[in-house]
Amino acid sequence: MKPLERLTQRISVRAGIIVSAAMIVLALASTSAQRVGPPMNATTAVGIAAATPATGEPNGTAQTSTGTDVKVGPRSAKEVRGASPYLEIKNEPAPKLIVDAPLPDLLDQGVVWIQWRAENVHIVPVFGKGALNASPRVGHLHVHMDDLPWLWADASDINTIDLASVPPGPHKMLIELVNANHEVFPGQAKTVTFTVPKGTSRTHSH
Repeated sequence: MKPLERLTQRISVRAGIIVSAAMIVLALASTSAQRVGPPMNATTAVGIAAATPATGEPNGTAQTSTGTDVKVGPRSAKEVRGASPYLEIKNEPAPKLIVDAPLPDLLDQGVVWIQWRAENVHIVPVFGKGALNASPRVGHLHVHMDDLPWLWADASDINTIDLASVPPGPHKMLIELVNANHEVFPGQAKTVTFTVPKGTSRTHSH
């Protein structure tokens, strides 16, 4: 064999070895890529980032706002207590009396608690014709018990009528919302009926 032919043969053998080695490397690389997963492109990276919850979210769940969870603040003093007594009220609404049934807590001991509230009138100890034009409007309660010939006036605004040692049996109470001159506001008289159980103890805790 001539020297040139020997050189060509050696080059061919070496080239074949190099090609084989390259094919083995590519095969190994392909197998490794299949185990790990497909190559990550920019779109895949963005999708994974968007699906990953922020650090500190409970149970790994991202919290989103729907736009409907509106926080309601506390009611204003004016909404709860009514208008300020320092300002005159023009076209003031008519007064209104609301009376609840007696609380059952101590009724079996002859203790009667009746809660009430008034709207559009301030309950204050102010009396006489001179106060009829006061604005905001002022007034108080007249309380009658069991058709007795006497009554008592309540200008305390503590919202509960309190009676103790009421004897067993049926009773009724007439509660009137009146102006500073002791005249009942139209339609603002409420009657509450209740029964104190028989065998009631006449002792009480207050």
